[in-house]
Amino acid sequence: MANIDVYKSAGVDVEAGYESVKLIKNDVKRTFNEYVLSQLGGFGGLIELPQGYKQPCLVSGTDGVGTKLMLAFMMDQHDTIGIDVVAMCVNDILCQGAKPLFFLDYIACGKNYPKKIAAIVHGVSEGCVQGEMALIGGETAEMPDMYDENDYDLAGFAVGVVEKEKIITGQTITENDVLIGLPSSGVHSNGFSLVRKVIFKDAKLDANTYVESLGGTIGETLLTPTKIYVKAIQPILDAFTIKGMSHVTGGGFYENIPRMIPDGLCAQVTTENIKSLPIFDFIAKTGKIEKEAMYSTFNMGIGLVMAVDPKDADAIIALLQENGEAPVILGSITKGENKINLC
Repeated sequence: MANIDVYKSAGVDVEAGYESVKLIKNDVKRTFNEYVLSQLGGFGGLIELPQGYKQPCLVSGTDGVGTKLMLAFMMDQHDTIGIDVVAMCVNDILCQGAKPLFFLDYIACGKNYPKKIAAIVHGVSEGCVQGEMALIGGETAEMPDMYDENDYDLAGFAVGVVEKEKIITGQTITENDVLIGLPSSGVHSNGFSLVRKVIFKDAKLDANTYVESLGGTIGETLLTPTKIYVKAIQPILDAFTIKGMSHVTGGGFYENIPRMIPDGLCAQVTTENIKSLPIFDFIAKTGKIEKEAMYSTFNMGIGLVMAVDPKDADAIIALLQENGEAPVILGSITKGENKINLC
């Protein structure tokens, strides 16, 4: 006990760490599936590969949630930001055709407040349930000399599996393929440095201000968790061939859609087909931001884009609609060197 007291005098509360682990156990356990071989508290998380793969390939992705965390601090709301960190990772690996397997999280904080850590992990666990993956490990690091007492950072790491011959690379995309978009839930987890500048620094608006067009406060709207597309896309992967897929994150349309487009081809996107969410209109109006800059920064209401064969497009859209989605035909693939053209 004396050693614990000495460490506590340096700003690290080991007992708070123990309490955090107790509080998160039930949330973590609800993410476990038949492939998990380990229990919470081990030195490493264990999981076995699903059966039936001839040449299984592991797909991995890691990410954080950027300065959206500062909205969580501002609102003192920490139970949804974990969904964001899972979404940022799992949506990325989904674009390669991966079936999600497991997730690891990392929380670095200035002071370990067990209830706050439990709220964060509750969100991570909820994200893992939505992403159909197990939370099999993580780390909470209390670092008082690195972070202010009430601050923390959050990052994650996702791993999935895909049959080698079914890896989605975009290289089979051809002229006349159809672009289908799936709606986002809001700003997701990119562009928040600009959001904070135009809304809170320049316009000096309060996060608790209710805005009628948003149907809620500014802060609540901005904290809306990133949509996770696993349950929508997995049935499509099982039934059809998706030639290319892009998760629309930082850099918006102009950076992310070209990542799946082969040289010599261009994604022709008709922006009038996109139902703009009120939050993007609010950001553009408040910051006097031009359309091109908005599409260069934000998802603008479309969080995931896929390229499919024209003969499959109607059936894919119908299946997505059956699963409660609202897919949008964004345009098609043409010959061209720019890789993307918004019209």
